[in-house]
Amino acid sequence: MRKYSGTTVQQKTSAPVKEEDDEDDDDIDLFGSDDDEEAEKLKEQRLKEYAEKKAKKPTLIAKSSILLDVKPWDDETDMAKLEECVRSVQADGLLWGTSKLVPVGYGIKKLQIACVVEDDKVGTDMLEEEITKFEDYVQSVDVAAFNKI
Repeated sequence: MRKYSGTTVQQKTSAPVKEEDDEDDDDIDLFGSDDDEEAEKLKEQRLKEYAEKKAKKPTLIAKSSILLDVKPWDDETDMAKLEECVRSVQADGLLWGTSKLVPVGYGIKKLQIACVVEDDKVGTDMLEEEITKFEDYVQSVDVAAFNKI
């Protein structure tokens, strides 16, 4: 203690008093890491529910409608047999549709046939190759129309 002009003043020399809350600061997590297990379980549950929901949703299958012109060698080619040969081409994702004979000229008719294909399974190149294997009846195959469905 010191004396100044007749009054006594007590000087504080002790260290600052440590508050009780300072010890509890380590226990308080502002970012919620105490609930890590619960949050992880909730996250896993939501991911599982999302995966189940997505699995139930049907996927879109890309399909195309193709119109083929199948040309015979001459006017004496049996067009019924030519159509039978073309329709004998089978593949997963291939569905044959309607057909008709279209006059080309000089008595020659071409077979115009429609089909629906799944794009991932059947391509136009494969169709052309398979149809032109019937060399006795087919001179050439052209794609007259190609439309996405």
